[in-house]
Amino acid sequence: MGALGSDRVSLKADSEEGSVELALDGETYTRTLERRNDVVVRSGEPYLDDSTVADLFAFLLESNEARQAVARGDDLRELIMRPIDTEQIRTEIERVRSDRKRIDNEIERIKSLKSKLPTLESRRGDLREQIAEVEAELETKRNALDESENKNSDDSDQSQKREQKLSELQSAQSQLENTRFQIETETESIETLQAEIESLHEELESLPDTIDIDPAAIDAELDQLREKQSSLNANTTQLQSIIQFNEEMLNGTNAEIAAALREDESQSVTDQLLADTDSVICWTCGSEVETTQIESTIDSLRNLRKQKLSERSKIKSKISDLKTKRQDAQKKSQRKSSVSRQIDRAEREIEERKERLQSLKDRRTELATQAETLEDEIETLAAAEENETLDQHKAVTKLELQLDRLTDNLTALEREIEETETEIDGLSQLEDDREDATERLAELRTKIESIERQSVDAFNTHMESVLDILGYENIERIWIERTEKTVREGRRKVDRSVFTLHIVRQNENGAAYEDTIDHLSESEREVTGLVFALAGYLVHDVHETVPIMILDSLEAIDSNRIAQLIEYFEAYADTIVVALLPEDAEALDSGYNYVEAI
Repeated sequence: MGALGSDRVSLKADSEEGSVELALDGETYTRTLERRNDVVVRSGEPYLDDSTVADLFAFLLESNEARQAVARGDDLRELIMRPIDTEQIRTEIERVRSDRKRIDNEIERIKSLKSKLPTLESRRGDLREQIAEVEAELETKRNALDESENKNSDDSDQSQKREQKLSELQSAQSQLENTRFQIETETESIETLQAEIESLHEELESLPDTIDIDPAAIDAELDQLREKQSSLNANTTQLQSIIQFNEEMLNGTNAEIAAALREDESQSVTDQLLADTDSVICWTCGSEVETTQIESTIDSLRNLRKQKLSERSKIKSKISDLKTKRQDAQKKSQRKSSVSRQIDRAEREIEERKERLQSLKDRRTELATQAETLEDEIETLAAAEENETLDQHKAVTKLELQLDRLTDNLTALEREIEETETEIDGLSQLEDDREDATERLAELRTKIESIERQSVDAFNTHMESVLDILGYENIERIWIERTEKTVREGRRKVDRSVFTLHIVRQNENGAAYEDTIDHLSESEREVTGLVFALAGYLVHDVHETVPIMILDSLEAIDSNRIAQLIEYFEAYADTIVVALLPEDAEALDSGYNYVEAI
């Protein structure tokens, strides 16, 4: 375990340093433990960087949590789901949901553009027809003007002045038309901004005036909760170590300490441990006490650890609620500030546009006056000439201005149509992206449930097979039922899955009845715990990162069943390392490799 990367290894009490080396698939992995100032320091390059999942489902010693959880009736669902970062899944769900909403808004916007496209195309057709009509009329008017000018050609000063004034009039009218167009554009922009401000004010009114939480107070509370969570983590780890040590002593597996407690050195350690199964030498005070008294103390420690785990779970839920509350408040505050800034920007822009609008109106009045003055001057200059030529000039100028305006409108409209068609072309990709987001969302939402179902199915399938192979006569079935239960997490109620272990026995008359884990034999409990660990090993694909499974403390199971169980587990791990008593190892066939000395 040490070479593979587990931290659940220790030095002998009388050793200052220990090391292990593992050669696997052409690579060498090392681990060294060194005692420094009563603290064991670990170094080296083990097989795994993080052994959390392996400690749960691959390193199946007697103290293994999966085995112990079944024997103690602990929360099996919590243990099987421990390697899954549910908080990260929830965060990912929110991110994908936000992305999908953004895509939905974009799809709706493009669909709205798509519905307007026929109108834009119809307007383009109308503009093209109008331009064609104006061009034809302009061509006719220009020809008529040329004929009139040729007929009345005059090199007099008066005629030249008239031509100059006509050119100035054309320029003034063109500027006047452009100014009118700019006035219309500025007016429309102001109206759009005013509508936007009105909408923003409505949103601002819907947001709370003040945030009803104190971020500093929440941060302080989070710090306290995290500190308490850290303390509980340390407490549960210490309790587990104490429970494990006491179990080892009670079972007589720590022979070195047991030998030191016995004054009669003539007996072997095994004889001493088996001499009286109803009493044991207390390893703290050295007196002989009832085994049941020690077992009662261990049960109390287990209950205390279970309480600590429950308290830790509640604190974790409260931390999650506080973080969510703080994030919601921050989002509302940020949105309120953002809306206020948008309103300020829009109001400033309106003021700037109003100033430009007034300047344009002043410019329009100035150009209109200039055009009227020029028309009067031209009429005066043309009084002695034929009015027909002047009227033709005016008509040509008017048509040229109209043609320029129509051409500009057509150019802008064609650009808008081109941009709209480009965005519509991207609609298919957006819909694919939305489908991907929906599938990802469904995958994330069902990921936890899927793992739960796989775990239950794996346990039930393998438990049925193992019971059939091992042939426990009075056990009909052992299975896990997955149910939903409403529980309180912090301030909210949520539906949470619960794993219930069912044990069905059969009496002498063949009738089935439900029993509890407490009434299973030690052998039956051990087998059930090992199968539960195997389910976790398979569901979390531990075999992909840890090709070795380690089994120990199988003495409660008889030799033949140990052999059958090992053979069953062989199908699911590349390599199995098993620690067995010599008499239990004899039941295995000669095809196994044996480590006979260390």
